[in-house]
Amino acid sequence: MANTAQARKRARQAVKQNEHNSSLRSKLRTSIKTVRKAIEAGDKATAAKVFAATQATIDKIADKKIAHKNTAARQKSRLSAAIKAMAA
Repeated sequence: MANTAQARKRARQAVKQNEHNSSLRSKLRTSIKTVRKAIEAGDKATAAKVFAATQATIDKIADKKIAHKNTAARQKSRLSAAIKAMAA
């Protein structure tokens, strides 16, 4: 347990920040799943539309350093490649 007032406050803030970051990580995973579902459904137009929104979400979360920038780039690249492969 924290001994000083400052440490107690930082502990409270850490809990609140952890909840916020967890919700953003969950939002990231959910948006990636929506793109995957659209790709599996075979509708390229819908997949591309959902991917555009997901790209913005991935970038925002990477900018806040909740997900690593290379992880974000890899996820976007793989989703984009999967959408492009639908035409072939």
